[in-house]
Amino acid sequence: MMTLTHYGFREWGTALLMAMLIFAFGWFIGGVFGWVICVFAAVLWLAVALFFRNPKRTAPDDGTLLVSPADGVVRDVDEVDFAMPPFSGRALRIGIFLSVLDVHVNRAPFAWRIVEKFYKAGRFLDARDPKCASENEAMTLSGFAEYDGGEFPMAVRQISGAIARRIVCPPEAGAKFERGEVYGMIKFGSRTELYIPIDAKFEVLAAPGDRVRGGVTPLVKVKR
Repeated sequence: MMTLTHYGFREWGTALLMAMLIFAFGWFIGGVFGWVICVFAAVLWLAVALFFRNPKRTAPDDGTLLVSPADGVVRDVDEVDFAMPPFSGRALRIGIFLSVLDVHVNRAPFAWRIVEKFYKAGRFLDARDPKCASENEAMTLSGFAEYDGGEFPMAVRQISGAIARRIVCPPEAGAKFERGEVYGMIKFGSRTELYIPIDAKFEVLAAPGDRVRGGVTPLVKVKR
């Protein structure tokens, strides 16, 4: 099932209005040129609508799996310093690049309780640039991933790109999400990062170059 995210109502709503006006003009003048204009209007609307698509996704039955927070391609899996409550120190980072053709809604990787929300102003480098992770505008939600028998710190960071200059992240501290639930989006090309502590109980399943789907593709397995 395919729906459009309400986060893009202004964009796809405006595009629909424009497409209807252009289509009406093409219909009015008629002839071959008129039909070309009508087709252009339909393609214009479809292009915008596809970017704001929000497909229905079902997370894997295995409750020990952290799923991808975004659609795209895994760019890096590495260890970095992380200092945002509720945890700090060395963290495992999985970075995902989203092209303009990918679904751009972000999803919770695990059952998640938000503790802190951090906004960082910054540049708008291309999301494929290695420096974008540290220098670009970003929004980070940090909290606890919860499962039967325990919890662990987890954060997801939305990073703007050269084209993407609009991070949508409504949740505030105290919000809770189920695994795979949509919580925001980044409009147009961008990057999304998952952070968890360095711990032997986590088995990394993702590798650079992997294509992933938000809310579906397992990135990490929690060993109980």
